Amino acid sequence: MDAALSSGSRQYRRLNRAGDRQANAALHRIVQTRLRCDPRTQEYCEGRLKQGETRREIVRFLKTLRRPRGVSPGHNHAVMTPS
Repeated sequence: MDAALSSGSRQYRRLNRAGDRQANAALHRIVQTRLRCDPRTQEYCEGRLKQGETRREIVRFLKTLRRPRGVSPGHNHAVMTPS
């Protein structure tokens, strides 16, 4: 679940960091690589920075885009095989 937070005039939602650590680490690497190498992501980031968003908020949003639909941030979606 997301948690509502506020700091001064800014209000935002923090993603739940619980769950699958390997998946979270992979997601972080994907977003950082896209920010460094993908021209479309770089253009998107520049546009959002001009709108007043922080880099942290942009990265948070990009991580939510990469998550599979219907999977919450703390959900461990490992597939169990019957024995």
